[in-house]
Amino acid sequence: MLFRIIKPGKDMIFIMKTVLLSSLAKVFPDCAPNYGESASVSVLKNEGFSFQLAFMPEVSSEETVKISVRSPFGDGLSVYLVKSVPAGRTCYDDSDGYFLNKNRKAYPDLLSPLDNGKCVSQRDIWTSVWFKVSPESVNSGGVKKITVTLKAGKSEIKKIFTAEVIDAVLPEQTLLHTNWFHNDCLCTRYGAEPFSPEYWTIAENYIRNAVNHGVNMLLTPIFTPPLDTEVGGERPTVQLVDVVKKGKDSYSFGFENFRKYIKLCLDCGIKAFEISHLFTQWGAFAAPKVVALVNGKEEKIFGWDTKAGGKAYIAFLGALAPQLKREIEELDIKDKCWFHVSDEPSLHQIGSYRRAAKLIKELFSGYNTFDALSNIEFYKKGLIKTPVPNVSEADEFYGKTEDFWTYYCCGQHRNFVPNRFFAMPSLRNRILGFQLYRYNAKGFLHWGYNFWYSQYSKSEIDPYKVTDAGGSFPGGDAFVVYPGEDGKPLNSLRFEVFAEGLQDMRALQLLESLSSRRYALEVLNRDLDAPLSMSEYPHSVKWFSAKREEINSEIKQLISIG
Repeated sequence: MLFRIIKPGKDMIFIMKTVLLSSLAKVFPDCAPNYGESASVSVLKNEGFSFQLAFMPEVSSEETVKISVRSPFGDGLSVYLVKSVPAGRTCYDDSDGYFLNKNRKAYPDLLSPLDNGKCVSQRDIWTSVWFKVSPESVNSGGVKKITVTLKAGKSEIKKIFTAEVIDAVLPEQTLLHTNWFHNDCLCTRYGAEPFSPEYWTIAENYIRNAVNHGVNMLLTPIFTPPLDTEVGGERPTVQLVDVVKKGKDSYSFGFENFRKYIKLCLDCGIKAFEISHLFTQWGAFAAPKVVALVNGKEEKIFGWDTKAGGKAYIAFLGALAPQLKREIEELDIKDKCWFHVSDEPSLHQIGSYRRAAKLIKELFSGYNTFDALSNIEFYKKGLIKTPVPNVSEADEFYGKTEDFWTYYCCGQHRNFVPNRFFAMPSLRNRILGFQLYRYNAKGFLHWGYNFWYSQYSKSEIDPYKVTDAGGSFPGGDAFVVYPGEDGKPLNSLRFEVFAEGLQDMRALQLLESLSSRRYALEVLNRDLDAPLSMSEYPHSVKWFSAKREEINSEIKQLISIG
């Protein structure tokens, strides 16, 4: 659509192109969106949704555009300017072809609150504004109209986006979803002392934001997590359990910060706790970093130089376990706690992993255990109760384990499997919701909610300038939130799209509850050449949008006759 503005006192016509878009569009400043206008959507009650309005002036070098909104959702509607961020590395050399563009230097990702409803538009430059409606505000059925007004000079244009709210409630999320919460990155970025009053305020802001995007399990650092750490190096200490070394193999423990962390998480809506790994990443060869008071002074008593199977560390865990279990049981969260051994051990490390896993099984008998690992031999040999394979290995595990979990990270960039790098289409991000339903997944893990360090945690990075962990991972892999002012996060376009994918999964679960799982899968796979899988699905926004509308239509029909 075009609108013309006669600029007062000037012989110039201001011409603006505008187009309404779904959340699946990525708008580049130098390229007209090719998604087609999307001016409506259907959703269920308590389902959030987003849409975009992209515009570009064709005449005049610069113009201030004021944006106002009239909406039935009140304060539940927020408006953001979509900003591009530098990409650095976009992919690996052997990545597949399902990318938007692997060569761009910047990608739209950061959602920045619109300053007083105004933004500056420039000639031949596309700008996108993001409109987000919170789930809580979608609380009544019917057709809802959102009117967006653009004003430039003395003229204006109105665009109307319509949402049909179906009179059915989106069910509560049952999938456990953890997106690793890096407490040390928060402390480093904001200069906050771990577990200081400032830290607790910042942590609450970030935890609540994570929960609002479908995260309901949180990494809980009883000791500094031994994750993405250079061998011999260490990350800043974030240790919830206080340790006093009283003598050889004699310890006392304090749990004040642990209790406070658990209670804060529960207040924020966290449903489960991912106890940080008790052995180092990639094989369980060493102990995590543990600091303790020794003769009144803080010292590192375990770390890379501590053998995982050494007598000292085994004795330490033996002393810790009964007291930690008592605290967990007094907090009434035993069934909500999940213990890790080591992250992503390879098959040639199965020996060291077996010894560590056996010890954890003995010390924490009756507790949930899980690890990200992608060789099913670990499960077949009884070393892990709940393996978490990457999406590329999903079919190797699906139907062969008691519960199916999965994850993705930088390694999942081939064979069209889902992921959320900057350079990937948003559909490749959101399709995961359909896939999680198809595989009847009980959990999903991702390692990067806010990893703002370089690879191996060697140095701090500025996530507004460096988005690829210092050139190591494709942009978009390491974090989904940016550090905002006042200790509050700013979200990414990718995080919003991911959260919508989790809602798609829940919509299919609602359809199943009204019919059967067999029927819900039939609807999902209807008209596909092959059943949807992790690597096979239509790469079409049009198909996806129509499929979600089809699911909603089925729900609407079933509730009308039920």
